[in-house]
Amino acid sequence: MTISTLDKGCALIIVDLQQGIVSMPTVHPISQVIDNSIKLKAAFKHKQLPVFLINVNGKAPGRNQISPTKQKPLANWTELIPELNVSSDDKCISKQTWGAFHNTDLHQQLQDANVTQVIITGLMTSMGVESTARQAHEHGYNVTLVTDAITDTNLDAHNNSCEHIFPKLAECGSTEVLLKKLQLDEHNDSPA
Repeated sequence: MTISTLDKGCALIIVDLQQGIVSMPTVHPISQVIDNSIKLKAAFKHKQLPVFLINVNGKAPGRNQISPTKQKPLANWTELIPELNVSSDDKCISKQTWGAFHNTDLHQQLQDANVTQVIITGLMTSMGVESTARQAHEHGYNVTLVTDAITDTNLDAHNNSCEHIFPKLAECGSTEVLLKKLQLDEHNDSPA
């Protein structure tokens, strides 16, 4: 897994770090996903690169084999976690499906910002993260997934995405590698 380069027009997309989802049991410590996403957000802000904060506040209408829960979601289920320290220059997008592009203006906002590469972190690896990555790839963006800033509730699903799906549609790497690429870019004033 490697991140070969960063486009000048890159943006960070943080998927579903919201109250109702971070409270679910995950296969990796959720604190690591949050901490690494926050580090990346700070680095992108420092370089004046766009940050998109995604939350989900609905679900696709189609049927599936999983019985619907009768439990009412928490009142703050859709709220982004306070650790993200949402500011006025963050771009917040609410979605109704797993992927952040369907029936949202994310693609248009990325185009308006001249973005050619998206860096994705968040939850869940096999659902919101993978769906957003697939849609970004299908829209023609260069996609980078930060593997220590994503997790899932199911280890097999997480591993399947990371080992079999992501290499076909993205570059993958760690927070540390990405932060070094951003610093190198800053010192050279050219793509890393």
